[in-house]
Amino acid sequence: MKKYDIIVVGMGPSSIFFAYEMTKLNKNKKILLIEQGKRVENRNCPIEKLGKCAKCKPFCNITSGFSGAGAFSDGKLSLYNKEDDDIYVGGELHKYIGVEETKKLIDYTDSIYLKFGADKKLEGTEYKEEVGQIKKKAQKEGLSLIDIPIRHLGTEKAHELYKKLEIYLEENNIDLMFETKVYDLIIENGVAKGVQIINAKDNEKEEKSVEEIYADKVVIAVGRKGANWLVEMCNKHNIQTKSGIVDIGIRYELPDKIMQKVNTYMYEAKFVGRPEPFKDKVRTFCQNPSGFVSAEVYDNNMQLVNGHSYKDKKSTNTNLAILVSHKFNDPFNRPIEYGRNVAKNLNELGNGNVVVQRLGDIYRGKRTWKEELENNSVVPTLKSAVPGDITFAIGYRTMTDILRFIRGVDKVIEGFANPDNLLYGPEIKFYSNKVKIDSNFESSVKGLYSIGDGGGMTRGLMMASASGVQMARILNKSAK
Repeated sequence: MKKYDIIVVGMGPSSIFFAYEMTKLNKNKKILLIEQGKRVENRNCPIEKLGKCAKCKPFCNITSGFSGAGAFSDGKLSLYNKEDDDIYVGGELHKYIGVEETKKLIDYTDSIYLKFGADKKLEGTEYKEEVGQIKKKAQKEGLSLIDIPIRHLGTEKAHELYKKLEIYLEENNIDLMFETKVYDLIIENGVAKGVQIINAKDNEKEEKSVEEIYADKVVIAVGRKGANWLVEMCNKHNIQTKSGIVDIGIRYELPDKIMQKVNTYMYEAKFVGRPEPFKDKVRTFCQNPSGFVSAEVYDNNMQLVNGHSYKDKKSTNTNLAILVSHKFNDPFNRPIEYGRNVAKNLNELGNGNVVVQRLGDIYRGKRTWKEELENNSVVPTLKSAVPGDITFAIGYRTMTDILRFIRGVDKVIEGFANPDNLLYGPEIKFYSNKVKIDSNFESSVKGLYSIGDGGGMTRGLMMASASGVQMARILNKSAK
């Protein structure tokens, strides 16, 4: 019988930094990390060569593998301003450990990233006066502008950094098991005992060879890619959860020249508004100056849109997400299912691909055609996107929020609502199955813990990584 002290499900940033911190605190612990994807050096997306998404089997290389979706993101580490009395981005970690402790944790986690090769330059720290002027302009339009220091890794540099971490963990006796799916959790009498695993290649086969691995403690660190799996586990094993939000929106692409000041002053501007009539929270997210729009595949070939920004490779466009937060209650309280249905409908409209539409065509009440896109002043960076009409699938409320938000930001950044700007859909963030955890990150099942984005605690690389560090400290302390 295989037995470990701790098993971690997933190998995203929260898992990696958990394991790293454990090597510093207690090298005697026998720890296993399990990942359904590949090693970071073996992850590659064929879309650039093929011109379309190949829907890699058994799992998408962009969303699965060592370092999770973070390996193919633009690699932004969101920090904080020293004068801030709250944590404004990154989820809810500070609600468990306090704002000041979270700041210390961010500083420590940032030092690890620097140790493994992160760029020492901090974006968004030099132009406080100019940013202040944009903030005032935004406030007049009912918008908030969150500006915090950002450390930009870049997509290709993130690969290099996480490869160094991968090597470090193996050299320090952390067991890494790749291309292996956790088929089920082993829970007996309300206590976590281990996991059941299968070969990832057997995931869609009816007959599966299941192996059991036991541990004193199990940590779930699956990220957003594992949100659907986590729902299944929680339902099956009565793990207590609470319904969270689902962010539904689009990826917006426009010329760098329109975003020039914002890109220079902040690198990433986080605008937040509550446009009439619904007053839903609408925000920009994951801004990529001179970046590239990308596609990524989730369960059941569901294709979503995202964005990358490289250190060396550049386009002439900026892309960013515009997301609307929705929360559902009685009688419907399944936000993940709602988001998946939106994505499914959009994918069908695009024949299995991401759909792209010009902003002006939405205002004119028409779809975008291939010939129009070819002659558009904004050239799409995602070549596999299919021109069409995203308003057929994104609900009226969500679409109204997005369009009114764009018009509001246009009054702050002239040209933000240019008719040739592009909307890609769907972009959906699944944070919605929030595992109920205590101050030690332990769930309602004894010995079962939850960290990172998938369980609803964090959002983004830095906070996910920091949650892993804190988890290691908690478990090391409890073992004494």
